[in-house]
Amino acid sequence: MNTINQTLKQYYGYTSFRPGQQTIIEAILKGRDAMGIMPTGGGKSICYQIPAIEMEGITLVISPLISLMKDQVDGLVAMGVKAGFLTSQLTLDEQNETLRQAMNNEIDLLYVSPERLENTYFLSRLRQMQVNLIAVDEAHCISQWGHDFRPSYQAIPAVRDHCSTNPPFAAFTATATQKVREDIVAKLELSNPYEFTASFDRPNLTFSIVHPKKKQVKLLDLLKDKESSIIYCNTRKNVERVHSLLKKKGYDVGYYHAGLTSAERTQYQEDFLYDKSPIIVATNAFGMGIDKSNVRRVIHYNLPLDMESYYQEAGRAGRDGAPAEAILFYSSQDIITNNLLIEQGNHPHAKKNLNTIISYCKTGRCLRKTILDYFDENPSFDSCANCSNCNGETELVEVTQSCQKILSCIFRMDQQYGMGLITDVLRGKENARIKSQGFNELSTHGIMKDSTDEEIKDIIALMVSEQFLHVGGDQYPILKFTEKSVDLLHARHQLFMTKHQKETVKAKQPFTEEYEEDLFEQLRALRKEIATEIGKPPFVVFTDKALMSMASVFPLTPEDFLSVHGVGEAKLEKYGNEFIEVIKAYTEGKETV
Repeated sequence: MNTINQTLKQYYGYTSFRPGQQTIIEAILKGRDAMGIMPTGGGKSICYQIPAIEMEGITLVISPLISLMKDQVDGLVAMGVKAGFLTSQLTLDEQNETLRQAMNNEIDLLYVSPERLENTYFLSRLRQMQVNLIAVDEAHCISQWGHDFRPSYQAIPAVRDHCSTNPPFAAFTATATQKVREDIVAKLELSNPYEFTASFDRPNLTFSIVHPKKKQVKLLDLLKDKESSIIYCNTRKNVERVHSLLKKKGYDVGYYHAGLTSAERTQYQEDFLYDKSPIIVATNAFGMGIDKSNVRRVIHYNLPLDMESYYQEAGRAGRDGAPAEAILFYSSQDIITNNLLIEQGNHPHAKKNLNTIISYCKTGRCLRKTILDYFDENPSFDSCANCSNCNGETELVEVTQSCQKILSCIFRMDQQYGMGLITDVLRGKENARIKSQGFNELSTHGIMKDSTDEEIKDIIALMVSEQFLHVGGDQYPILKFTEKSVDLLHARHQLFMTKHQKETVKAKQPFTEEYEEDLFEQLRALRKEIATEIGKPPFVVFTDKALMSMASVFPLTPEDFLSVHGVGEAKLEKYGNEFIEVIKAYTEGKETV
């Protein structure tokens, strides 16, 4: 297979393949079906482009976006590869010329959308082409379990019947669970395919969950350096609102959503690619096939609907391997809104998918490990030291008692109202609506007056995601009980949530890997003892990262203890004295030696 190495060097300028590329190419060249699962930036396109260059005839590439096709074809042509595409944006004469070239083997790759496969005229011309391979990009779209289900993909398997050459299939996607992978093989009718799944780990990415009081303020703070960034929003309206904000603040920023004209989208996309506007605000329609390597930050301004789309979008940061950030803004209102949209829709797995991403936002575990576990990888580490949980920016707290108060209030309000009014009653507000309904006479009025609106809404959102509450209503989100509510009401179930720590007056001590291992082991033993006593997992008390930090900086006062990664005021109050005593005894012991 020396020729494929020569082709790699000649057209792409690379001297070696990335993991998995060569074996996929060799399988395709032997006429075998193949499936490659590779993260964004992992080099999927080379896996079908090199066979297309090597083999006689033409490779049909099925791709979901016009912008993706155009970018790929432009890139191939620039490298000296013969390629073309068919889209509705071309004139009839241009489409016929591309078809003529394909039928005469004058091009090596022909890119089409899945919708084109339902066109009888195209299928009649396909019979006259010498098709050597059918490559399916973004193959997860064929799966009901995939995050971007697209009905037109169902037409793909039958295309092989319109090819006289009986070509192999090659399916590629950036993120897919085991269930989705099985679905792709079944739906595309792949025959004993060669399968390669690359590691989904992106060590250069720092993953963070941010819980801002004011999203706009936090966003401006994150963008101070004006590095190349993608900001994802869930609606066109939010895209335009955020874009307007950044424009007013003097940022060079573009935006992208399906409501713009094709010319506008193309212009904004090119401005971003060429760093004329280093920042772009977009819906999730933006990003597939965008090969921009120097994106330093991807910010999800709104909660994504599932883990697959989140990780694919986040993976557009740091494709050059340099340090980059993937930041997700967590909002209780996003959870309620998304649940209402799901109730009004008919996607069979939407609820489960949304709950998975909410659980990711609220977990106390390493974020990177949580992601890799989701994609069926088993990382050897428990702490990556490069996410907001491992860096001690969060703490896990029990909220069962607060849940009981919230459920009692919802019950006394006859399960007929939404999160805003329920929160107002719990806080003890005395506005006209509360008085007119007599809610100020309820026993639950003011029962959570010491909590903030934000804290109550976060707990409600968590209860919704864990299915202890249900969001109903035709127009407005109404909170109602589920079958599980009574278990939580009577504390037969406990609920924990991740809380972001408040800024302390004293800056956090920078963590160093140099720490006293003997002290760490003593602290770990104390943690286990406390965890056993309270019946909770050890990480509920403190993470390993926090213990390592204690064994590094030796906090001997409550003020010092607060400066340790992973220590908030609540944990200082609960566990501080016991840990400080162990640290004091250790330091005194060292001084007497």
